[in-house]
Amino acid sequence: MRSLDLVVIGLYLIAMPALGLLLSGKQKSSQDYFVGGRQLPWWAVCFSVVATETSTLTVISVPTVAYLGSFTYLQLAIGYLIGRIVVSFVLLPRYFAGNLVSAYAFLGQRFGTGLQGTASVTFLITRLLADGLRLFATAIPVKVMLAAFDVHLSYWQIIALLAVLTVIYTYFGGIKAVVWVDAIQMFVYIGGAILAGIILFGKLPGDWFSTAMAEGKFQLLDFSSSIITDQYAFFTAVIGGAVFAMASHGADQLMVQRLLACKDLKDGRRALIASGVVVALQFGLFLFIGTMLWSFFKGATPESMGLASSDELFPQFIVNDLPPGISGLFIAGILAAAMSTLASSLNSLSTSTVSDLYQRLSKKPLDDAAVLKMGKLWTLVWAVVFVVFASMFTSTENPVVEVGLSIASYTYGALLGAFLLGLLVKRARQADAIIAFVATIAVVLYFVIGVSFPDGEGGETSLAFPWYTPLGVIVTLVVGGLLSLRHSRYTEETVPETV
Repeated sequence: MRSLDLVVIGLYLIAMPALGLLLSGKQKSSQDYFVGGRQLPWWAVCFSVVATETSTLTVISVPTVAYLGSFTYLQLAIGYLIGRIVVSFVLLPRYFAGNLVSAYAFLGQRFGTGLQGTASVTFLITRLLADGLRLFATAIPVKVMLAAFDVHLSYWQIIALLAVLTVIYTYFGGIKAVVWVDAIQMFVYIGGAILAGIILFGKLPGDWFSTAMAEGKFQLLDFSSSIITDQYAFFTAVIGGAVFAMASHGADQLMVQRLLACKDLKDGRRALIASGVVVALQFGLFLFIGTMLWSFFKGATPESMGLASSDELFPQFIVNDLPPGISGLFIAGILAAAMSTLASSLNSLSTSTVSDLYQRLSKKPLDDAAVLKMGKLWTLVWAVVFVVFASMFTSTENPVVEVGLSIASYTYGALLGAFLLGLLVKRARQADAIIAFVATIAVVLYFVIGVSFPDGEGGETSLAFPWYTPLGVIVTLVVGGLLSLRHSRYTEETVPETV
């Protein structure tokens, strides 16, 4: 009977590339390929943003956070919504006014191509590391499921298969295919989660809710933990989450490109703010599932259950306790989350490579047909590189969602800080911005590697990852601001005009 799961998964893997090609239409220009001709509806873009940032980390790892802790992770969603609102009214108007296809083109117009290239390269490296980890996370439940059918594939083989299937519609359909498939995939994994939650609820004892409540599993706000070292302390989560969202949705090409595919600024704002609400609801859903899993497994530790990683908790339930067909649907949902993130990454990496680097470094201008051809070529190149990067991850002791977020935090402060430096410090020049950018990454990495704080239990631990982005922003503004004092006041003749 479990072969039904394989049939469901197989049909999904065939259907998604086909739907992507069908919905995308023909790509006649680079604008079509990179930003969909700026004609995509805001609600589809909203769902694409949600699907892109959700990924497999949310589906399998957020329940783990609730299983091992409580609902305090939801505090991050409060910050995420605040950060999105700020981006909607501060940064988004700049992008639409400049008719841009890349977020870093703004830096090029404000400072020069040197900083534009620096920011783009930083984005490329960050996306490879963070989304490479996300791809590895996807392979965890898939490997568990296939092993149940006596099919044994390595992580890199699973990753390569997903990459091949995703690159088909990304290569031919561009951002249109990515957005529409993302929207469909969001409903696939949400539908699978709801069905799994309903079935799980039916397997719980009658007093599970009161027991979980008495154990503090539904605690939402945390004012007692250290704001320096605990990522789920209230002020850490809200402030850090807000600044992180400002960087991820205002200074990261992965998200900005989707918003630029909207018809106008008003639709872009709708898509961005609405996505924050949807993400908060998703967090709540997966945290609730994690708490129900805690009751179902009677609070047993992952080690006592024979699991190699705590992130195998939810996949274990999916494979062993869901009815045939339903477990296949949920695995398809996990694949949907991974494929949406991978497709978005490939498209944004290709866009940034061509518009921020290749066109700037090329000695001769390219016509639109050549730009479109290069965009598709770099989609293939990055797909290969992604498989290599994702295969580098083999295990992790912490829930992968925490590791993934912390990787992005290492560079987000410098990226967001560069944008704010251009907006707030009129004297700043390109040299100031580049020096501040490099100094920021060095300082943040120093805090990550070489600085520790008392953990309150007699030991030491690192700075909570939500603080990495605010720290980076402050360093960029301080260093860039001090360096800018060397120059006379801003004039249009000496500094490229902002968009």
